[in-house]
Amino acid sequence: MMEKQQKAAEKQEEELIEELEQEITELKMRNTELEQLSHTEDHLHLLQIYSSQGFTRNTRNWSEISMKTDQSQETLRKPLTQLQYTLQKKFTQTVLKRMQQYAVDVTLDPDTAHPALILSDDGKQVRNGGIWQMLSYNPKRCEPCSGVLGKEGFSSGRFYFEVQVKGKTDWSVGVVRESINRKGVFTMSPSDGFWTVIMKNENEYWAYAIPPFSLCARVKPQRVGVFVDYEEGLVSFYDVESSSHIYSFTGQSFTGKLHPYFCPGFNYGGKNSTPLIITRVKYNK
Repeated sequence: MMEKQQKAAEKQEEELIEELEQEITELKMRNTELEQLSHTEDHLHLLQIYSSQGFTRNTRNWSEISMKTDQSQETLRKPLTQLQYTLQKKFTQTVLKRMQQYAVDVTLDPDTAHPALILSDDGKQVRNGGIWQMLSYNPKRCEPCSGVLGKEGFSSGRFYFEVQVKGKTDWSVGVVRESINRKGVFTMSPSDGFWTVIMKNENEYWAYAIPPFSLCARVKPQRVGVFVDYEEGLVSFYDVESSSHIYSFTGQSFTGKLHPYFCPGFNYGGKNSTPLIITRVKYNK
């Protein structure tokens, strides 16, 4: 019985080694293809490839595979895991460069700001002051949810912007339909005109849909990039500093104008008083 178990284990490990070698070969081929894609001027083609996750969808997470009896297996596993990570990061950097070409200048619209929000004079920062200000009625104002819209609206094409979220325990960033319900009851989901990603409780990340989708972040984002392709129905979110993809809403159907949306979260007694900051996009060709 022990001999049979040993032979079965050896056979399984031989199969894993063969699979490892095959996947290394495939990843190297994808790396070569990436080098070629990085020089293409067909931005839409590149974005379509990335949104379909074509470079990583079939790869196994080898860091979770345990192989104990042969050192050569570990020698193969470690470089493959690193190659997977390096390839993904390299591809995301290439995609981000393409998206950053569509950067737009976004400023906050004070007419839409929740009464507890305080905006900077230049319209680039928003924080929750923790106190509901006595303001005159404005039909544009977001009152049930403590958010603010960007002045700029887009009804076609592509656009991109970045937001600094460093030092915050709660935030929500994305885009919304201009016609959202700003006074009544609604859900912050695509069905009600919201395409957002949120962070709450310092380290929980969610894509707001029905039901909400839990996200796993390798590192805590400090700056979030938001890209929209109106015609393709695509809203994508990225951790700019780590060059990693956070989440994408795909196959959406947009109507009317879309506006950038920012929610700095509740103040929590000053714990979450750090502002959201619309940052200048640093684009390098």
